Amino acid sequence: MTDFNIAPTKPRKPGPVARKDESGENFPVASRLLPKHLRPHVIAFYRFVRLADDIADDPDLEPETKLAYLEALERALTSGQAKHAYLKPAIDLRESLQATGVSDRHARQVLRAFRRDSVGARCHSWSDLLLYCRFSANPVGRYLLELHGEGVAAGPASDALCSALQVLNHLQDARDDWTQLGRCYVPLGWFDEAGISVERLVEGECDVRLRAIFDQALEQTDRLLERAEALPAMIQHRGLRMEAAIILSLAQSLSRRLKACDPMKARVTLKTHHKLAAVARGLARSFSAA
Repeated sequence: MTDFNIAPTKPRKPGPVARKDESGENFPVASRLLPKHLRPHVIAFYRFVRLADDIADDPDLEPETKLAYLEALERALTSGQAKHAYLKPAIDLRESLQATGVSDRHARQVLRAFRRDSVGARCHSWSDLLLYCRFSANPVGRYLLELHGEGVAAGPASDALCSALQVLNHLQDARDDWTQLGRCYVPLGWFDEAGISVERLVEGECDVRLRAIFDQALEQTDRLLERAEALPAMIQHRGLRMEAAIILSLAQSLSRRLKACDPMKARVTLKTHHKLAAVARGLARSFSAA
């Protein structure tokens, strides 16, 4: 006889998985411009970061669970010990770092940003946002520079480019970040100054005041891109120099698109002809910087 007081056993939920791969990113990841022998290492770094990012962005996980998963990732990265299959990207990255001699500090710095995301921290000023980018984005560029044997001189220009890419992504996703995650990366102080609530991000189009906030962010982002223009000439490795120049041109194109289109109506992306034109400009820039 069935005992209806006993709840059925729920299937055990598997560990977290990345919900996107390198093909879905705005900008190239481990493109053929990079040396064949280094591309697997770039992919290993990307997959570690992608998994950590998706853990922090998972709307079905509680903050404490997110933090526990991120802690397990870092522990597996530093110790080489992993009890669960989902930690494989951490083990793969550890092996990659040991093979290349690159420091693990870049990956560990990124985890700091994702811990902040996990607990819903927000940015109140442009300085707050740049501090967030220091850990969420800039370590990616620093990793690539170290992997390719570049010195520290290119670091500040690389940081400017990576921060700009991060802000552009935030502006693309501003509505979804707010409605799905309750998260806002646009400085909250700007909403106060404009006399509107951050809840305006639920709307399906910009009004004049919200548009002015986006334009303010794009103006600051363009300043970052201006500082990043020095980057290609500072990179000795030809393939990495070309990739940096192309990414810079793509970012500049995306900034222009975001100025011309309403990111609240639909996600603003680059069309194929925009990408082709940006690649051509980037290659020309890299050749002149050589």
